[in-house]
Amino acid sequence: MSQQSKFSQYLELTKPKVVLLIVFTALVGMLLSVDEGIPPIMTMIYALVGIGFAASSAAAINHWADQKIDAIMLRTQHRPLPQGDLTDANVIIFAFLLCVISMGILLYKINTLTAVLTFFSLIGYAFIYTFFLKRVTPQNIVIGGAAGAAPPVLGWTAVTGNLTGDALLLFAIIYLWTPPHFWALAIHRVDDYAKAKIPMLPVTHGIKHTLLHMILYTILLLLISIMPYLVGMCGWVYLIGAILLGLRFLQLVLQMRNSKDPMLPWKVFKFSIWYLMILFALLLIDHYLPIHDLHNKVFLNPIL
Repeated sequence: MSQQSKFSQYLELTKPKVVLLIVFTALVGMLLSVDEGIPPIMTMIYALVGIGFAASSAAAINHWADQKIDAIMLRTQHRPLPQGDLTDANVIIFAFLLCVISMGILLYKINTLTAVLTFFSLIGYAFIYTFFLKRVTPQNIVIGGAAGAAPPVLGWTAVTGNLTGDALLLFAIIYLWTPPHFWALAIHRVDDYAKAKIPMLPVTHGIKHTLLHMILYTILLLLISIMPYLVGMCGWVYLIGAILLGLRFLQLVLQMRNSKDPMLPWKVFKFSIWYLMILFALLLIDHYLPIHDLHNKVFLNPIL
């Protein structure tokens, strides 16, 4: 058994780093949903807590479902369940309470649409992906990526109560980002996944085949990341940043084809996290820059 405090053990169940990224992209969705200013502060707080608790609940269920796999893999052997620090009942009750609190906040303080979409995202990751897709198909990340791409949409609907094309564009960016992001980790830990008998693409089809898919998805990601500029969601600041980030991501993925550096897949995985954070930060920065209004006047309303 580990020497972690109970608080640390329960916190680890929530995958806090992942949840922080989820909450951040949801926040960006909220702020982009308004043309100017910011949404009501309490609306944002309630929505972020609700979305964050739902993501934490899904993460805890993932810990419980994967505990036997986690005990085999070097990357996850330290987790509370494989270490025997928490029981199944501890984790299930914890996940249930987080889910109930999340749904209560979203239903009574936000709106039904956001609560329903958040609940389906939780079910998608915690049950459909974890219990089924992860164990039966090498396309698990591609199919299951829809649940992980939902946060900016949830942020958007929390403020507006509507599902729009702009919100779905944010969804598409994260959806196309997920495969190259996770396959980089899968390549780095391919022996672990093989030992645990998880049919990740590098295990079932080999690293060369996986790299081809990573290249294709990274190209698609670069293309879709330009779309917010083309539809007028943002201006030149975001466009330049998106192109530079996308080209760097693609360069790193291409390097994996011939590199002898065993740590390069891990470096690509870590870069992909920074890629998404910076890309969404650029969306936010550009949205609040005066130059964004100038772009709209010149390019979207030429008669002005």
